[in-house]
Amino acid sequence: MDPLVLSSPTLSLSTWFLSHMDDLVVALFVFAFGACVGSFLNVVAHRMPTGRSVVSPPSRCPRCGWRLTWHENLPVLGWLLLRGRCRRCRGRISVQYPLVELLVGVMFAGSFLVFFAAPDTGWISEIGGRWWRLGGFGGAWPAFTVLMTMVGALIIATMIDAKTFLIPAAITNVMILVALPAWLVQGLLPVRPAVELLEIEGRGPLPQVGWQALAVVAGAGIGNLVAITLLQARVIPRSFADYDDFVTDDAPLAEYPHGRREMGKELLFLLPILLGAVIGWAFAGTDPSPPPRWLEFVGSSLLGFLVGGGVVWLVRILGTLAFGREAMGMGDVHLLAGVGAALGWADPLRVFFLAPFLALAWIAATRLISRVGGRGLGELPYGPHLAVTTLVVVYARPFVEQLEAALFTPPG
Repeated sequence: MDPLVLSSPTLSLSTWFLSHMDDLVVALFVFAFGACVGSFLNVVAHRMPTGRSVVSPPSRCPRCGWRLTWHENLPVLGWLLLRGRCRRCRGRISVQYPLVELLVGVMFAGSFLVFFAAPDTGWISEIGGRWWRLGGFGGAWPAFTVLMTMVGALIIATMIDAKTFLIPAAITNVMILVALPAWLVQGLLPVRPAVELLEIEGRGPLPQVGWQALAVVAGAGIGNLVAITLLQARVIPRSFADYDDFVTDDAPLAEYPHGRREMGKELLFLLPILLGAVIGWAFAGTDPSPPPRWLEFVGSSLLGFLVGGGVVWLVRILGTLAFGREAMGMGDVHLLAGVGAALGWADPLRVFFLAPFLALAWIAATRLISRVGGRGLGELPYGPHLAVTTLVVVYARPFVEQLEAALFTPPG
């Protein structure tokens, strides 16, 4: 047989399917679980902005109050069975519900296949790297849990922020509260020697950190506790405490007149954190040996939290001081801090530098559509741009790393 036929893309694809039937079956279950998560995210997006519980009452028709049965509540299928209408009042059910469920299900299942079942060569294999495939789901499930929690949080944050221009702290807190213990568990799991070798070579799931970085994280963490204590004791004033006195719910955020003054309060809050980081760096040892894996994972996650939140907070402070208006919301600070806790310190920096280009592309697209069709796509806050850019950094990692190398590697 012609060797060219043996190497054809169609035959290679069919061979991959045959050799990964078990992975495909697992991916179906992962899709179903992701669709259920998407169904819950729909509830959160609908109820959280109004302050209602996301747990009770059970799902109902918003028009007539009809309580959905279990088969009507099935992700995607329930909407299709009802043909997009309430069984009782025949009111329309938004297509957003099945689309979000389908999106999250595809993201979960696709991520499972990309990270655990991708071929050892090719562009797709570079998205996750060999660490994931060598460890398998049984050896990397905590890291996968962190990644999928972040994906779900970014989707729901985008949905809420696009409608309300606010990112609830509860969403970003979930990212952080899942990331830290999950990375701890990941670091305690026994791993194969090949996986451990990849970690030593810097090819693990998080950027490696040494003892000096851990000392900085410890000092900043202690400083953060001090700052929170001083804030609770009202030694440090809370910023924007009188915001509601100047800005009503239907007024633009930029109309608050004392933005520069409030940045002084936020700098006071950050001062113990910065001092703690400097003290940690000053007293750090020079031990060249790597820290224990569990400590390195937790430390890398915490450093990502500090870097992700810190770069956005820096822009918030400098921009507000320069223009006298709140440059970025605290929700954006918390969002990138959560991304850092999930991905480590390097990816938040990539997101930070790439997100403005996505925002500019969105503005250009809205203006073009407005001129051509007479109707724009509407203004978006910055949070969705950060969220989408994070997904680009994760799932287009080879392209992002090639772009980074082209921009920052010196010639010759």
